[in-house]
Parts: sequence; structure tokens; C-alpha cells
Amino acid sequence: MSTSAPSNNTAEKNGESRKALLIGQLADATGRSVHTIRWYEAQRLIPGVRRDLQRRRIYAHGHIEWLDLLERLRRTGMSIKDMREYAALVKRGESSLKERQLLMKAHRERIQLMIEDLQESVQLIDTKIDFYGLWLQSGKRPPPIMHRALKGKSKSK
Repeated sequence: MSTSAPSNNTAEKNGESRKALLIGQLADATGRSVHTIRWYEAQRLIPGVRRDLQRRRIYAHGHIEWLDLLERLRRTGMSIKDMREYAALVKRGESSLKERQLLMKAHRERIQLMIEDLQESVQLIDTKIDFYGLWLQSGKRPPPIMHRALKGKSKSK
């Protein structure tokens, strides 16, 4: 899914005969609301959406994976602007593979920095847990130097 835009003939390309999805079916399949899917589409984040003769949105089964990817990108802090750029690159096809790879690498680096920051936060919290444990055990507040000395030597993981 990350290498090409979802299309309504994805199932046929895979030799499957799965029926196209209406927006409510896509919402049920992905756990997202119809409103959210429409918003994503209005933001130009969902390529390959077609309309039937009644002007209803028609989605391919590949859109399920696409929406899962968008959710992961959003939860990991990718901006709507970058998600829109990514969707546009995917829509361009194979000619944009290098640009897509660079965009994903940059996003991965940002995620890695977030993870490192979160790990440091967990260490500080573990230090506080140990500090309170010493206080509870001894009945006396440990001296501030002891509190700082615990940093990096936490046992409460």
C-alpha cells in the first residue's frame, strides 16, 4: 500500500473479486467515523476515491490499509502538510519513490528522537519512584543529592 495509491481496481489486479466499499463500509472496516474519512478526503489525503452513478464515494479494499497508514503517521506526529505531500507523491506513482523514501526517513528520524526523549522521561520517572520508595522505606526524605544520584540507576522498570 505504501508504494502506490489505492484504486478501485486493486482487487482485480490481485486476482481477487472483492466488491468496492461505500463510505459506511470503509468506516466499519477501519474503525474510523464517516466524518473522519470525509475530512481526510477533503484534505486530499485519500487518493483513488471514485464516485458511482449516484455520486456516492466508492473505495477499494486498499483504502483500508491506506487509512491505517494515515492513522500511524498522524499518531507519530506527521503534519497534515507532510501527509498531504506524501499522498500526492503516492498518486504520482513510481517516479516519486525516492522522494517518498526521503520523506519517510525524515519522519522516522523525528520518531526516533521522540522515543529517545520518552525514554529519558521514563528514566526520570523511575528515579522519582525509587526516591519515593527510599522515603517510604526509611520514613525520612532522602537528601537531594541522593535523589540526583539515583538518576540512571533506577530499578523500577
